[in-house]
Formats: sequence, C-alpha cells, structure tokens
Amino acid sequence: FNADFDGDQMAVHIPISLQSQMEARILMLSSHNILHPANGKPIAIPSQDMVLGCYYLTRPRKGEKGEGKSFGSFSETLLAYENNSAGLHAIVHVRHKGKWYKDTTVGRIIFNSILPDEMEYVDDIITSKKLGILVNQIFLITGNKKTVIFLDDLKKLGFEMSTKSGSSISISDILIPGKKDEIINNAFKEVGTIQNKFDKHILTDGERYNKVIDVWTHATNRVAASMMEDLAKDRDGFNPVFMMADSGARGSQDQIKQLAGMRGLMAKPKKSMTGEKGEIIESPITSNFKEGLSVMEYFISTHGARKGLADTALKTADAGYLTRRLVDVAQDVVITVQDCKTINGILISDLKEGEEIIEPLADRVMGRTIVDDLIVEGKVIISEGTVLNEKESKIFSEQGIKNIRIRSVLTCETHRGVCAKCYGWNLSTHNLVNIGTAVGIQAAQSIGEPGTQLTLRTFHIGGTATRIIEKSEMKIKIGGRVKFSDNYDSADTKDELGKKVTKCMVRHAKIFITDPKKSKDEIKSEYNIPYGANVLVGAGENIKPNTTLFQWDPYTDIILAQQTGYIKLKDLYEKETYQVEAVESGKKQMVIVESKNRNLSPHVEIVNKKGETLSGGTILPVKATLVVSEGNKVTRGQTIVKIQKDIGKTRDITGGLPRVAELFEARIPASPSVVTEINGTVKFMGIKRGIRKIRIEGTDQEYKSYNIPYGKHVIVHEGDFITAGTPLCEGATSPVDILNILGADAVREYLVNEIQEVYRLQGVGINDKHIEVIVRQMMKKVCVTDSGDSDLLESERVDRWDFFEENNRLSQMAVVTKPGDSDFEEETLIDKMELREINSKLKEEGKTSVKSRKPKPAMFEPLLMGITRASLNTESFLSAASFQETTRVLTNAATSGKTDYLRGLKENVTIGRLIPAGTGFPELQDILVGKDKDRSKEPVLGVVEKSV
Repeated sequence: FNADFDGDQMAVHIPISLQSQMEARILMLSSHNILHPANGKPIAIPSQDMVLGCYYLTRPRKGEKGEGKSFGSFSETLLAYENNSAGLHAIVHVRHKGKWYKDTTVGRIIFNSILPDEMEYVDDIITSKKLGILVNQIFLITGNKKTVIFLDDLKKLGFEMSTKSGSSISISDILIPGKKDEIINNAFKEVGTIQNKFDKHILTDGERYNKVIDVWTHATNRVAASMMEDLAKDRDGFNPVFMMADSGARGSQDQIKQLAGMRGLMAKPKKSMTGEKGEIIESPITSNFKEGLSVMEYFISTHGARKGLADTALKTADAGYLTRRLVDVAQDVVITVQDCKTINGILISDLKEGEEIIEPLADRVMGRTIVDDLIVEGKVIISEGTVLNEKESKIFSEQGIKNIRIRSVLTCETHRGVCAKCYGWNLSTHNLVNIGTAVGIQAAQSIGEPGTQLTLRTFHIGGTATRIIEKSEMKIKIGGRVKFSDNYDSADTKDELGKKVTKCMVRHAKIFITDPKKSKDEIKSEYNIPYGANVLVGAGENIKPNTTLFQWDPYTDIILAQQTGYIKLKDLYEKETYQVEAVESGKKQMVIVESKNRNLSPHVEIVNKKGETLSGGTILPVKATLVVSEGNKVTRGQTIVKIQKDIGKTRDITGGLPRVAELFEARIPASPSVVTEINGTVKFMGIKRGIRKIRIEGTDQEYKSYNIPYGKHVIVHEGDFITAGTPLCEGATSPVDILNILGADAVREYLVNEIQEVYRLQGVGINDKHIEVIVRQMMKKVCVTDSGDSDLLESERVDRWDFFEENNRLSQMAVVTKPGDSDFEEETLIDKMELREINSKLKEEGKTSVKSRKPKPAMFEPLLMGITRASLNTESFLSAASFQETTRVLTNAATSGKTDYLRGLKENVTIGRLIPAGTGFPELQDILVGKDKDRSKEPVLGVVEKSV
C-alpha cells in the first residue's frame, strides 16, 4: 500500500453482508489482480530484497569451486551444491529436458527449478525488468493459477538468497571514478572556448548559455558512465552498490552519480508554482557527497532538496484534482452493449520519433478489434471484427504492415455508454471486456494515478537539474539514396567562421531515404529538415549508415537572407524599437524590444547597390538579436537575425502535469499561432499599427486574410505554397484550431498523442484506450449550425446522439407543401406511412392528394469541451451539482425543469441506489439462478406484489 511508519494513517474496511464478502473475494483478492488495468503489464512483481536475491543468485563469477563441471539433471546439480562441491556462482554445464545448456551457473539452475514446466530454461542475469517480462510470459502461457504459485516461490527464493548474499553498503563501496578530474578539466576548457567565441561576437548570450549548459550536461553524463564502469568491475561485479542499482532493486544511476560522481547542474532558486522550470545555474557542483561539498555547493543543494519537499506537498493536491475532474467527466461511461456494428475506426501505425520506433504497431493493436479484413496475397489472414491477441498482432510485424484501422471508443456508435467490441480487451484479464464494466472510472483512475506518482519525482534527485540534451544533428541508421521533397530549396553560403555551408531555405522540407536497389522509390525513412539547417548530403547521393544528414542549432531560430545584396534597416530606433544590450564582456548587440509606438514595425530589407528592394521586409520579432548592421553585404542563405528559444527542458512532470491538465481542459495556449484554413500561396499585405496582414490565395479566386499580432515571428515566406493547418507564426497550436480546420479525427489523434508524450517522457505506460474514453467525453456535444426542419434551435449545444436521433426521425417524415383536400396545414411534418395511408384514402374518395417534400436535415459542427465544462454540461444535474458550482447548476436545472433519469454512476451514489454498473447493471438484474429459474420474470424496479 506504499505505507510507511512515519505517521501514515490507514483504515480497515470489513465487508459485512454476504454479497460484499463474495465481491471482495472475487474482485479484490490480490491473486486475481496480477495485471495492471492501465497498461496490461504485470503489477504483482517482486521488488527490492527479492530482486536483489534473484540477481545475486543468477550472477556468474569466475574461478568459483566446481567451475566447468557437467551435470545430468537439476537434482544432481543441487546435490553437488548442497555437498559443497560446486559454488553458487560457478559456471557449469547442465542437461535439462534432453537439451544441454553450456556456461550456465548453479544459481541459475536453482532459479529455473521454480519455473513452471511449460517455460523454457532462462539463462540470464535476472533484473527487475526481466522479472516483469518473465511474469508476463508465464501469465500468458500458463494462466493465473500457475503464475500465482510461481510468484510465491519467487518471493521465498528471493528473500532466502538476499539473506545469503549478506549485501550491505559501506562508504568504501562507493568508488569515485579515476577519469573524473580529466573529464571535468576538459569541460572547463570547452567552456573557455565558448566564452572566447562569445567575446569575438560569434555567439549571442543566449547561445553561449545553452552551449555551456550542454557541455556540463555531457560532462556529468560521462562522469556517471565512467563511474558505473568502475563499479561494474569492482569485486567481479559483486559491488553491493552496483548490484542494487543494476538489478533495479533500489537506487538509480542518478543517485549513485551524486554519491560517487558529481552532483552536476542545479536548478536556480526561483519562486515558481506555475509549473515552468527555473533556469539552470551554469556552474555545476563538481564535488560529490563522498568528497564533500563546499559551503556554496552545500547551500545550493539544501535549497534544491527543500524546494523538492515543498513542491511535493503542493503538487499532490494538483494531481488529486485532475483525477477528480477526470472521474467526473467519464463516470457514466459503462459498457452497455456487446457490439454497435459500426464500420468506422481509427488508423493506427508505429509510433515513431524520427527513425526510432517508440511503440510498435503490434503492441498498440493488441486487444483491439480490427475493422477491415487483413488480406495478404489474396488470402484473408485475419477477418474483420476479430479481437487481436498476441499471435495475431505479431502477424503485422512479420508481414511488414505499416498501418491498420481498428475500432475505438472514439468512433463507437452506442448511444449511452460504449460497446465491448469498440473498447476491446479488459487489460487486467486479457479477455474481451464484460458488459456492465465501468470503463470510464477505470480510464480516469489509470490516467490520474500516475499523476500522483509523477509529482513526487523531483524529490528523489534533490533538485539536481536533469535536462534532455537537445539533438543538434541527424544521423541516419540505415543507408540508402537521398531524395529531397519537392518544396526543398537550398543556398550555398559561408557561416560565421567562414566555412562553406549549404543552408536549407524553406520550412517543412523533408529528406527521404530510398532503396537504391529498387527502381520504384520505396521510402525507407524520412526526416524533417529544420529551416536554416546545414545540409551535408546531396540529392541522389548514396550514403552509408551513420552518415550525418544535416546539423542545426536547437537553441536558436534564425532568419536567413532570401537574396544576395545589402542590408537596409527600417524603423530601428535606439531605446524605441531596439536596445543595445551590453553583455558581460562589454560587447554590444542590437536586441529588438516591444515599442510603445505601434506604428513602428522594425524590419530588415535587402537592397541592391542602387537601393532598390530585392526581397520583402523581414519583420523582426520581439527579443530577436541582429547579427548584421546597416549596409552590410550579405549572400543568400546567410544568417541575419537570431531568435533565442526558451529551452531548458528539465525532465519533470511539473511541466507535465499542467500540460496534461491544459490538454484535457482544451485550453487555448497563452500565445497561440495563427493557422491557415485553406491551401494556397502566401502573399504579404501591408503593416498597420505593427500588425501584419497575410493573405493566403487559394484556387478559384478564394482567399483568406490573417492578422499576425505585434512582435510575433512570422515563419512563412512570400510565395510559399502552404496547406491548411500550417501555422503562419511562432506559437503553440490550439486544439480548437485543429478541430475547425483539420476535423474531429485530427484533434482526437492530437490529444491522445500529446497526452501520451508527457507520460512517456516519465516512463509511464498508459494504454491509448483510456485516454480515448476521456476524449470521447470531451467531444460528446455538437453545435447546431442549421436547424433545417428539425425541432432543434440554431447554435444550440446538443448531445451528438440526440442530434443524430433527431435527424433519423426526420428521415422517416415528410413536409407538406400543398395540403390538397386534407386537414393538414402547409409546412407540417408528418410520418411517411401516415401520409401514404391518407393519400390512398383521398385517392379512393376522388379528392386532391397531399403534395410533400423531403425534410431538410439539421447541420452541425463538432465541439471540443474541456473536462470541467463537459462535466458541468452532463445531462444529469445531480452529477453536475455534486461536482462544482452547485448553486448555479441547481438553479439552471430548476428554471428549465430538468429531469434526472439516474443513468450514470454518480447520481445513483448520491441518492443511495445500486449503481448501474458491474453486478448492478440493469440487464443483469433480471437473471434468475437456480430454483427460481422457472418463475416468470418479475419486474425489477418497483414493488413486487406477492399473492398471499
């Protein structure tokens, strides 16, 4: 329960009634919950002492007693071990199930003796990770019962062996790496070189800072790596500190690094509860805890540690509140039917970052329902509607299938709740989910629970700043032929040090690596080239693996000269639109500042010798640094402006938890980018009061104009052809824009992927379907744009399903245009069947029949609501009132005379009824068991009248 004895409180709940005892036994017993409902991986895995024991047991050591002996069976080996003729770590050979295993150890043989018979021999050092994989395999191959027995044996063996090992930590086990001084001295030299470049005006202050931080991050990591190497060699790998960390029992490389390596970079003291990270102090703590810290280092350290403790207390509440909102929005999502028979689904492929596959397709589709038949060479391998298991999902990787459509709760067509087929497996049992399962609550808990864990992360590292080293070059893993995308354009120029370079002149350009052996250009991998990157390969070039394709500076955005010519600065006035910043070394730079006079718009033009403008003005965004001055000659592709990026991503969910909340609340970001809604060519219009107008000219005289706010960095160039959804200026894309421009499917995919990214950065696995359940709830409502002949009102917000129901009802009706001799009035809605009957009657009587037209259906646009808004707008007012803003919700419900049909879980809990999920699911209520089977079905609700 993660409870410790430092003042934790606990409560004991005793199930009293027979039903609750039965439920507790079946649902809550630990041996029935081997797998984690959030991701389907085992949750009952031994930890700490037991892991250390298994690791110690399976680790080989050269020169032990009995090395090189061969044994005919497990029992023979154990006999030799008990009679002291072979040591625990001795490398021996053994025959098992008719097969020889060479170079295994006595310990591994003991470990394998507790494995179920169905399993193969495991010849490996057992770590915490490998135990997890092993338990998973055992569960899949042998089922629940044998897994539980194995876990019990494992516990016993683990504790016994960790006792036998007698591992304990002494200060002499902490080894300081010999290379440490050399690495640190080299880092100091590198920092000196960077400072030198800065003094020579080659780097801006921001670039210098980021480069220094990078040098120290690399140095710290190298010290840590060399320290781990030294520890691994100590005592043949039986150093207790190393064993504990390497086995995954306790402690991490990060913590040992602080004991024996160097503490590294620290976060700056900063009052910040907004979730943004303070900057990093650029001189690191080079000592470790064994050598001891200087006074200054000690002060910074204690500051970091205390801040960690304070943050922990404050952020737990944040995570708890997120969970509460999630539960509230998803509480009424229950599996209500077996199959909604939809033909829609979502397209899923490998999850990639560049070339690296983060999550393969096979893992993502396991336990989901396939939408279309999988046909390979004319044969149906998997038919549509199959729920994919391990074997079937492996077929995808074997056949090299890139993407596939699966059913999802996002496209499920069940009116209330979702259907089992669209949801797929219940992850904790690996079977199709049962009807009546409260999948909404499961989803909310699965997303909220790691949130509470993740907030406690900073605490362990004690304020040391770990930052992700930004990539500055792209190396290729597989060789091939280089092909550029059609929009690629480059320029040859010289960089600041006078070296010849080829710059990429456009945004959104790509490099494709194709197979030179195939005539058709089959793309093996593709890379996005950042604007202004130095491209190191040419089109059609055949390159080997590990070649660098292009390099760029991840910390600065740059603006390149579009033409060769002379610089002309417009609207640049000192102290008005720019400031001369003297940086530490006394060097001056022109930095653009926000001007009070909005009619001034600082920009750079490139002119020829006669002063005629060659390229349109480049607007200078606020905080940009000019690298050139008036009248300088520049060549096409030369850097003229640098814009500092605020980067110093520190790996911490603080940035993460607010990010998750921001996505779930569908908030518009602080400074969103302006996004184009149509495909077309960029044309710069004039500047009015510092606001630039950009016109996108599409086909057929269609055009749209956009205003770019003052001081924003425009990232498109005149004459670029861009597609709908392309940002025109810097800034985060708002999910609402994605919905309006690219549609509902795109925003669903965006939300799921962005939320997953935050958790993945923390190494937390959550299955996509949980996030999909929440996103489905966020997109439940639609806005009526045209009411047609329906009863809906324009711009009314209605439930998606009520809307479709209304349109279905309309499709069964007709609208009277000429009443003829009937009693109808014009524009009356009437049932088609009824109309037929009336018309045939009128015909018989020789009267004029009724003329009608097809009714006009209502039109809608999808809405994206944040989880708080979605919870407050549920159809149940009891549920909404018990969530937030009670008075407002109840007042609104009373004024509009609402009825609560008690369909969700929360409203039933509120008034003390059995919840309509699990065993309380309405359809399960009228099942009669045993002797009562023969009795006719009695009404479930209401009083059952008994005849006396």
